[in-house]
Amino acid sequence: MGSALIGLAAAVVGVTGTLVASVLSQRLLARDQSAQFQRQQQAVDAQWHREQQVAELNRRREGYRQVNASFRRYRTQLMNFLWSVHKEAVTPDERELVEEARRDHHSVLAEAQMVASAAVLVELDGMTNALSRVYRRIMCLEEGNPDPDGSFDEIRTDFVQLWERWEGMRAVMRADLGLGSVVGEPPAIGL
Repeated sequence: MGSALIGLAAAVVGVTGTLVASVLSQRLLARDQSAQFQRQQQAVDAQWHREQQVAELNRRREGYRQVNASFRRYRTQLMNFLWSVHKEAVTPDERELVEEARRDHHSVLAEAQMVASAAVLVELDGMTNALSRVYRRIMCLEEGNPDPDGSFDEIRTDFVQLWERWEGMRAVMRADLGLGSVVGEPPAIGL
């Protein structure tokens, strides 16, 4: 009877081991599959975040490019108009060119404000205020009502200050894009 009990015990242990092994292997497989799914999901999420960051960087870069071009055009038209005022040869076409550049500047600026960082917004606002002040001073000069310090030569010096302010604004934009934080600094590698 002893050997029968040993045989029965061995059979029970064998059957139990077989049943437990299949349950354990299914649980281990499920755990591995769950972990693999989580890793895949994390990889997909990380890829999505990288793509969003690249898209955001591209939107900012394009916005900054457009606003820089707009500022340059507006500044150039204001300088040309100032020279026409100085020569007393202002034409309606020249005035329209200034107004067109001004409208374009406002439109591009509005778009850039939607994607710009806080630091760039400060620079954009400062540059816009400076351009508006120069525009007003030129128009007052053209209308024969110049500011006390609104002579042709004094307004011309405003353009030097605008250029310096533009260089500072551009440096902040470049830093925001990760291309260097100081004017004249070489671009960062790896973007």
